[in-house]
Amino acid sequence: MARAPARRRLGATARRESILEVALAEFAAFGYDGTRVAQIASTVGVTEPVVFQNFGTKGELFAAVLERAAGHLAAHLDSLGRETSSVVDLLRRLLAPAHQDRMHRRGGLGVLFIEAAASSDPQLRRALQRAHARAAQAIARLLGRGQIEGSVRADVDPLSLAWLVLSQIHARQFRRAHGKSSPALEEDVLRSLLDALVPAGTRI
Repeated sequence: MARAPARRRLGATARRESILEVALAEFAAFGYDGTRVAQIASTVGVTEPVVFQNFGTKGELFAAVLERAAGHLAAHLDSLGRETSSVVDLLRRLLAPAHQDRMHRRGGLGVLFIEAAASSDPQLRRALQRAHARAAQAIARLLGRGQIEGSVRADVDPLSLAWLVLSQIHARQFRRAHGKSSPALEEDVLRSLLDALVPAGTRI
């Protein structure tokens, strides 16, 4: 009988990275309560105690995953910002209700932010604050590009505008979670947000 191939032994850094990436996918797919650390360990190819040796607790692992997700989001926005010819058109696509719904559906990075926001754990709340701050900085860099190109109003600092954008994303998910939304309303809200971001007199 043929023997199963031996698992490749990971170095400490590679092992931690593997745990984080697998945990990110698991938490996004199943939420905090529905994710089992044992399953993460099995997928990575380590034992459950190894996961806890690297991250301490399930809560600490989730906090690290949330910061990783914020990093992925920031890198993605930075990449899109370098490639786009119109920041406002890019924001229109990113903030469109259908795109937001995909981001916050099971498996999307937005699920991690929703899960952390619903938690009463102070550690997760602090991690959420850090993740929000990182996302806001990335959005501010994007809006700053828009100010340079003239498509975004320049009379308000980009970080303040970024927090406006973030607050709208959260408000959208709040309405969606409580079933108090409609396509027509969401389109009107998006148009109002974009109107607030562009220079006075600009047609959206």
